[in-house]
Amino acid sequence: MQQTNPSSTPLADYSPVIRRLLSLPEPLVVGLLMLLWLLVTSWIRPLSLPDEGRYAGVAWEMVRSGDWLTPTLNGLPYFHKPPLFYWLTAVSLSLFGPNEWAARLASCFGAMLAAGAGYILIRRWISLSISRWYLLILATTPLFFGGSQYANHDMLVAGFISMSIALTADAVLSLQANQHWRAQLLGGWLCAALGLLSKGLIGIVLPGGVIFFWLLLGKRWRLLPKLFWWPGPLLFLIVALPWFILMQQKFPDFFHYFFVYQHFQRFSQSAFNNAQPFWFYLAVIGLTTLPWTPWLLARWRLDPRSDLHDPSLVQLRSLFWLWIAVITLFFSIPTSKLVGYALPVIPPLVALIAEGLVKGTQLRKRTKFALVALAGIICVASIIAITRADTISSKSMALAYRQNAAPDEPLVLLQTYRFDIPFYTKLTEPLIVISKWDEVHIKDGWSKELADAAKFSPSSGDKVLINTPDMLKILCAQPVTWAIAPAKYIANSKELQSLEAVAQNSLYVLVKIPSSLATLACP
Repeated sequence: MQQTNPSSTPLADYSPVIRRLLSLPEPLVVGLLMLLWLLVTSWIRPLSLPDEGRYAGVAWEMVRSGDWLTPTLNGLPYFHKPPLFYWLTAVSLSLFGPNEWAARLASCFGAMLAAGAGYILIRRWISLSISRWYLLILATTPLFFGGSQYANHDMLVAGFISMSIALTADAVLSLQANQHWRAQLLGGWLCAALGLLSKGLIGIVLPGGVIFFWLLLGKRWRLLPKLFWWPGPLLFLIVALPWFILMQQKFPDFFHYFFVYQHFQRFSQSAFNNAQPFWFYLAVIGLTTLPWTPWLLARWRLDPRSDLHDPSLVQLRSLFWLWIAVITLFFSIPTSKLVGYALPVIPPLVALIAEGLVKGTQLRKRTKFALVALAGIICVASIIAITRADTISSKSMALAYRQNAAPDEPLVLLQTYRFDIPFYTKLTEPLIVISKWDEVHIKDGWSKELADAAKFSPSSGDKVLINTPDMLKILCAQPVTWAIAPAKYIANSKELQSLEAVAQNSLYVLVKIPSSLATLACP
């Protein structure tokens, strides 16, 4: 194991205040600073659509309904993803209220796990100095920074995947060094179970695949039986299985919908959204890790013979490369691709970049810190740019409804479902959604999601999913009804085109519909 001179690390020569902070245990200080940085801009932008609005909305429904077992979308059972993200977010919303940064706290937690995964391995088996630079680089990598402030399942499962790989690898290296290893192995199994509860089978498939190929290619396959030490799989089953069994008992079609349709068919078929070419993730990873990407080349150019005296270091470096390759290849196979799927690759990639920056360059410390500052500016500027570019948030319409509507004046959605509306209006009941529900919904989108959810509870679906021909019955049932609809739909509706928008964004409008409106011809 390499030794480092503390005076050469990036935390030296700071002010007395920082020195007092450094007198605390380093993991505590590092964790606090990382948390504050990752949350610094988490409150400045509204929830993005559809993902953030959808998943924060599901968590909010858990809070307002009191049912924390079955995730629901507009009151309908929603099984696109497992419940762990919703549980964590519901706890956050219960503690801090329905605001943006609270909705994103679970993703920040996942980012902290991912950061800790690389930090544990590098600090213990490579060097203290590189572990610190790893954290600085990771915290200022735009994809990682943005993912930590995006309220969906991707960063949470990336954190558990990364920590499962790191703890299992640490157990293997400790076993080879005749050190204690069983606690790390149990931690690896636990994180795999929580990864399964975060986003499904990838929580166990990806860590298992990375570790399997690492041991196989390193000619250490005889260690594989050790990793199945019986308390580990038992812990995995105890943590991961109960929710899935309960849902199958309550909804007989759950296993088929969740595992066959949402996992295997999405992976193998091309009929889903977000179709991208095979090389998509290479471009995403290269661009979203700027300005740090070039230092991976510096790591590549390091003479591999210089570390042959340290078998653990050689094995760990091969783990990082395999970690990147296995996960990138796995997600490159299906046609449907999303940027967030690349997040589990970032910790090992940054670990290699950090080693390249420290060992493979002659840059002054001042220049390195200038790069950190530049990367930090890019991160914050990217969030601000995204905030300015978001013109479809429903927040302004939701707030206008809350400010202007009387308590007995309901809100309905016409020909749309805005995922963020329940969150921002703090509604306590599902919304009526008027659309063409008698049609078959094939294309991914809000209508298919609600139609699929209604199949698990047809009686609830009949109450909230109303066909377009029955629209007038809904609008005539109350003296005043508020509605959010596409602006084009209102403009082209002979019954509603005379209404003026109370609030609007670039695509949708909020209108107040009195039942006395002549064109409605209410009885």
